[in-house]
Amino acid sequence: IRSEVHIFSVTSAVIMLLLAAGCTSGYKPVILVHGVFSGPSSFKNLSRFIKKAHPGTEVTAIDLFNNEKSTKSMWKQIDDFAKVIQKIMEKSPEGVHLLCYSQGGLICRGVLSKLPNHNVHNFIVLSSPLAGQFGVPEMLHEFIPVSGRKLVYLICYRRVVQRHFSICNYWNDPHRRVKDLKFNNFLPLLNGEKAHGKMAEWKKNFLRIKKLVLIGGPGDDVITPWQSRYPCLCSFTSHYMNESLCSMMFNQIFYRKNTFGLKTLDTRGDLIVCTQSGVKHMEWHSNQSVFEKCIQKWLD
Repeated sequence: IRSEVHIFSVTSAVIMLLLAAGCTSGYKPVILVHGVFSGPSSFKNLSRFIKKAHPGTEVTAIDLFNNEKSTKSMWKQIDDFAKVIQKIMEKSPEGVHLLCYSQGGLICRGVLSKLPNHNVHNFIVLSSPLAGQFGVPEMLHEFIPVSGRKLVYLICYRRVVQRHFSICNYWNDPHRRVKDLKFNNFLPLLNGEKAHGKMAEWKKNFLRIKKLVLIGGPGDDVITPWQSRYPCLCSFTSHYMNESLCSMMFNQIFYRKNTFGLKTLDTRGDLIVCTQSGVKHMEWHSNQSVFEKCIQKWLD
């Protein structure tokens, strides 16, 4: 009888351990990458939403290039974030989800392009200027007139600035396309608008993801134009020098030529767009409605 009791106890313990393992490993780890002038603490609410909806999920908000340090060169940030993300993925052979906010979306795009063996399943982009920024955020209108954006290129398209200032790496002036392609050493390369020797390799790496989820909306008061998060992706091409027209994603050269895999994702049915109106830029990662409508299902 004592032996039977012992066997029963051991068996029960094993079953409990298996059940516990099942509960904690049911959801893939989630990696969060913050935006400019921000840090991991900005994801406090989002982390709470994820853990409440998916108990046991391992959520990591990367503590790197915080606040003013987030303005360093995009390529520098991409290389350093890649090292941290790689270590997390090595501990998660079942794969991870990558959720990146604002400037972090471009950092993550770069990481996914440069890492050859990443295991990211769903790449969720939260209000990010993937097609570039061209505009003065509403919060700065008091200090910088909207018309002032036409002069930003004089600073941003200088080689020394391109080497050191992240925001200029994705400044995209529609009226200075020749200068943008000549002097911008980041966005045209990442989007394949400027040919380079690693285009095929970067495209192959990026297409390892299962889903690309793009989230944004017309209430955003920082990303200008808000459609820069794809798609209705802004090409900024216009017959008039005082306005920028929004062109559908399908008209973009990098979509039509499939330079980095966007068209492939769309053809596969793996390009998801979620638009939420009335959300200001600083509210995306703390808005529960955005999480429930646009994010939660892609973390299953």
